[in-house]
Amino acid sequence: MSRPLASIAALICSLVLISAAATIDPQTLGPKVGERAPDFSLRDQQGTPRTLRSTFGPKGVVLVFFRSADW
Repeated sequence: MSRPLASIAALICSLVLISAAATIDPQTLGPKVGERAPDFSLRDQQGTPRTLRSTFGPKGVVLVFFRSADW
């Protein structure tokens, strides 16, 4: 791909991403207060798959959602 064509393609991709981000309402993302979180599976720091249910203790679990500063 030529240099000018690559620059144009990068600009178009950037504009598409910016316009898509502008149409997302953050208030509609994620679970609502009091709503049950769906069970999910992620790998821990050792690479072992963990589910939300597997982290429950005798008193339940605290699940924290952290919104990244670069959103």
